[in-house]
Amino acid sequence: MKIVNIVPGFGGRFYCGNCLRDTAFVGSLRQAGHDAIILPVYLPLVMDGKEPQGDLPVFYGAVNIYLKQQFPFLRKMPSWMEHALNSSPILKLASRKAGSTRAHGMEELTESMLLGDQGFQRAELKELVTFLKTHEKPDIVHFSNALLLGMAKVIKEELRIPVVCSLQDEDVWVDAMTGEHREKIWQILTEKARDIDAFIAVSDFYARRMTEMLSVPSEKMHVIHIGIKPDLYTYSTPASDPPAIGFLSRTSEENGFGILVDAFIRLKSESRLSNLQLHYSGGMTSDDRKFIQNQMKKLRDKDLFRYTRHFADFSLGALSGFFRSISVLSVPVLKGEAFGLYQLEAMASGIPLVQPDLGAFREIIDATGGGVVYHPNHPDALAATLAEVLTDEKKLLKMSKAGHESVQEKFDCAKLTRKMIGIYQQIQ
Repeated sequence: MKIVNIVPGFGGRFYCGNCLRDTAFVGSLRQAGHDAIILPVYLPLVMDGKEPQGDLPVFYGAVNIYLKQQFPFLRKMPSWMEHALNSSPILKLASRKAGSTRAHGMEELTESMLLGDQGFQRAELKELVTFLKTHEKPDIVHFSNALLLGMAKVIKEELRIPVVCSLQDEDVWVDAMTGEHREKIWQILTEKARDIDAFIAVSDFYARRMTEMLSVPSEKMHVIHIGIKPDLYTYSTPASDPPAIGFLSRTSEENGFGILVDAFIRLKSESRLSNLQLHYSGGMTSDDRKFIQNQMKKLRDKDLFRYTRHFADFSLGALSGFFRSISVLSVPVLKGEAFGLYQLEAMASGIPLVQPDLGAFREIIDATGGGVVYHPNHPDALAATLAEVLTDEKKLLKMSKAGHESVQEKFDCAKLTRKMIGIYQQIQ
């Protein structure tokens, strides 16, 4: 089969679990003998400093569509200007700006994108469809998330092929918008969901959530967990000299970094954990700088900054050193997540998890035995759970081994890709 995966690019500025998921999936499809490619939209898809789409263009260039949305007179800009704004240097510059990853302020653009050929990006949609018809001729088009649903109807009508859509954390983007826009966008998403032949949720939790929000018939909703390539990760026992708590995600308020810092400050007051360290990685956007500065100030005020370590490089190769340096991983996302790929990366490397009992975190931990959950998502509860885990070496090692073995058995990307291929075959 020829499968085209349409994914939002992010410019490589921070740890993007969805992007890692998409690139690993395409790689597994290719290994299984299928012709699979990635077509990025908005921004380049940069992974480990490279663009896995090769020479393929970026569609719906972020600068172009933003300017056209905000300034109607630019909707008839000359082609040379469009090409200039879609150039790689301009798009990479745009990826550094806060607004490229922030839902607030993007309400009208999100709505227009979901309207497809009825929105202001109809020219970009026509360009994408023409490219698919003349250059790729796919058997399946697979969207990375539901915020791309506005493209589905025209693609199906013009190419006469099935369209599949993965589901992961779209609600975080939509629910961050102002009330009036939020309700309208959910309504549009529900309408556009009818154009999809199969939805792929990354967890049972999120399948239930989106079945309700999008009114998806049960026969169209499937659950396939995220997978990784386990052999890319090196197992080691959790660090003990010194012990360290790890954080791997975009270093932001919504991902709970502030909760973890506060829990770390509480733990450092206990004599039995006086040598505890805090290691963090995952990058940031310009929106996050002030928040991170405030967290570092809290640590300096308590004379604890010297016990922290920042791993600026979060590429796959560099992460092996990060995982070898920590004892547990905790990413206390404020509202939970549909999955959280960093969980698999940590467990594959022998690192147990301490996660809030929100979203799909319990589902993944119950499936692996590779960690524990706590409640409520508050620094006191997190500190108490971390203290319990870090001071019980036997339990720590048991979770380390269980998580590592479960990832190999249940979350191998190649095995999960075979399930996806089965769904493709059902809807063709």
